[in-house]
Amino acid sequence: MRRLLMFMALSLGAAACQTVDTTQPGVVGVDRAQRMLVSSEEINAAAEQAYEKVIAEAKQANALDRDPQQVARVQRILKRLVPATAAFRKDGPEWPWQIHVLSSDEINAWAMPGGKMAIYSGLIEKLDATDDEIAAVMGHELSHALREHSRERASQAMAQQMALGVVGAVLGAPQVASDLAPLVLDLTFNLPNARGHEQEADRIGVELAARAGYDPRAAISLWEKMKKAAGGAQPPRFLSTHPSHEDRLEDLQKYAARVLPLYQASKSGANATAGK
Repeated sequence: MRRLLMFMALSLGAAACQTVDTTQPGVVGVDRAQRMLVSSEEINAAAEQAYEKVIAEAKQANALDRDPQQVARVQRILKRLVPATAAFRKDGPEWPWQIHVLSSDEINAWAMPGGKMAIYSGLIEKLDATDDEIAAVMGHELSHALREHSRERASQAMAQQMALGVVGAVLGAPQVASDLAPLVLDLTFNLPNARGHEQEADRIGVELAARAGYDPRAAISLWEKMKKAAGGAQPPRFLSTHPSHEDRLEDLQKYAARVLPLYQASKSGANATAGK
């Protein structure tokens, strides 16, 4: 009976989800339909609260934007990447994109729903990252936001909570509380993305970088640096669910080559403009 109730509850949760297309496929061809239970407005509002909490804590710890040159650098890269988001979402360039540099030895970066981002100083300094490599990281994180992966994962979590609530009500157990802001924090810092989500972010990320005039092949050199920095241990947490090193490099090489003409066109256009 318990298993039957759980199956029925999960079926009801799935039925409540709405199938959406968050992005256009782009040259890289990411076109998987997604099922959402939580609205963009709800998840973005929750992310705003969560982001403000993280930024306030970083400021209190004197770990927020301590190096003006690093801050200016990542903001300059973000400014170039944002217009490229229009290739995947018409509304992308109008999002309230925001990025901060958090002082930490950790090699990490993340993006919350709605375009609230952070990159850690350890990633920039320990990897001696070039602008192209930073653009690869940021393009990857922008892609998670554009694809609304956190909204999708939150929807899955909410569907499970609904199922547990139904079963709990029947069996006399308390219902599971739902609070989106803590869930966004949990999704950002504790729960790794699914491999499919990471692969989508990799592929869209190299296209965003290429369209913005950054060499998409830098995603490959960046990964090599991260593997070397890890010393054979696990890769950085924000990439920990990726397939094997070899499989990931193969996929990055394939899609970097696919979008290379976009990079070359972007560079040619920039050179032509500079020559006028």
